[in-house]
Amino acid sequence: MKSVVFIWALLAAPAAIAQDLEFSPSATETCLSTVRGGLEQQVCIGLSAAACINTPDGYSTAGTAACYGKELDYWDGRLNAAYADLRAVEQTADEEMAELGSAAPKMAPALQDMQRAWIPYRDATCFYEVTQWGGGSGAGPASTECVMRLTALQALALEARLEEKQAFE
Repeated sequence: MKSVVFIWALLAAPAAIAQDLEFSPSATETCLSTVRGGLEQQVCIGLSAAACINTPDGYSTAGTAACYGKELDYWDGRLNAAYADLRAVEQTADEEMAELGSAAPKMAPALQDMQRAWIPYRDATCFYEVTQWGGGSGAGPASTECVMRLTALQALALEARLEEKQAFE
């Protein structure tokens, strides 16, 4: 529990700076449109934050954290959309399987359990990242970058699973 509170406190710190930043998700979106799916998309994670960091307001500890926070917001939106869409697909499949009398495990609750388990994994992983900074000022940006990166990876994984499911509809 301490790690969750600490991580979110670090994420909230640069909020005032974030208002003045020049952030656009276009670098990430352009990259995603040029690579095939799957693991190749990982190279796109952090590109928009990097572009933001390379601006006058982004080139500070607080600015860097805020830039990662802006890209985190982008990936969090994608993750939430993919999760909602995938959950709807899984619920429909569960209902169809139930009508057939299948005793197969339900997919929608398993998806929910997986996502709920992923959140403490993300938080613990990023708290460990923070410990590597020995209390230094880089801990805030490192924490935010970690949460952004893991959120992006989870969003891409859910989107890939959704694409697989939709390909068979």
